[in-house]
Amino acid sequence: MPASKETILPDNAHSTDARIDALSQWLTGALGTRAFSLAPASADASFRRYFRATLDAPYRGTHRTLIVMDAPPPRENCAPFVRIAALLADARVHAPAIFAQDLEQGFLLLSDLGTTTYLQALDDANAHALFADALDALVRWQLATRDGALPPYDDALLRRELELFPEWYVGRHLGETLTPAERESLTAMFDRIIAANLAQATVFVHRDFMPRNLMLSTPNPGVLDFQDAVIGPISYDVACLFKDAFISWPEERVLDWTIRYWERARRAKLPVPSDFAVFWQDVEWMGLQRHLKVLGIFARILYRDGKPGYIDDAPRFIGYVRPVIERYRELAPLARLFDRLERRGTVAGYAF
Repeated sequence: MPASKETILPDNAHSTDARIDALSQWLTGALGTRAFSLAPASADASFRRYFRATLDAPYRGTHRTLIVMDAPPPRENCAPFVRIAALLADARVHAPAIFAQDLEQGFLLLSDLGTTTYLQALDDANAHALFADALDALVRWQLATRDGALPPYDDALLRRELELFPEWYVGRHLGETLTPAERESLTAMFDRIIAANLAQATVFVHRDFMPRNLMLSTPNPGVLDFQDAVIGPISYDVACLFKDAFISWPEERVLDWTIRYWERARRAKLPVPSDFAVFWQDVEWMGLQRHLKVLGIFARILYRDGKPGYIDDAPRFIGYVRPVIERYRELAPLARLFDRLERRGTVAGYAF
């Protein structure tokens, strides 16, 4: 058996990293060879890590590189990833093939969907074509919906996500304490948002169907980071795709792409409203739930997990929230709260 190549560790790892040692040992058994090298493949906001294994000889005759997921129990659970990868494959959506798994240790051996994400590739010239491919994949995914196959995106989950905003973004990041009247008003706003979200028809929802998780590949796109998929509002992944954490588009382009999705969905007989104006409002209110949640998540990633890079994109999400809460009269109390927080944030030196 050939001697192992040198394992390349991530910047924050050392040769004493027990997970790396265990992963390398498991991978040797899974591949039947030690003739591979490992290098970091991507960053992740969770506790998962991804490595690219480069092989001396093609695996199964064609694969010179493979992806290895390290998802340490009990913080991560590989089982949903395995189950949802199968659902995506059944829907003819290009997700990683799973060649080997050890759920007890939290290791998966996956096909490599390439090195270029939509986020890296998108520009004004190619955005229409790339998003067309993404929308075709999204419609196939939604058409594959089966009752009971995934957990529901229910009131409890939607509300738990929204509560991240006052806890982590307002309280921890801005250092603000809501008055009893503000807290009561915010709860009423959450009730309105959730009611609007739950009034929609439900389908399979990826929950992070955004350019960072779509890969340029054949067939295009390759879809990643789907382990949190649920059955929920049909507008969710559309709002996620076009109002992204890391890239923004003019509203007229977002509107045009959303119309193109709606037309595809209507042709496919997906349960979207017959009036596009109704669907657009659904997208806006669903996006509002997501954007408030993400503000809380980015703050939590900073203060709980020690990862500072994500909070820098908070202003982008404020930019998504503002037009919606100012456009709908029933959201006026939320707009007043943002007015107050923004003024206080400026005085205290916080960036909105």
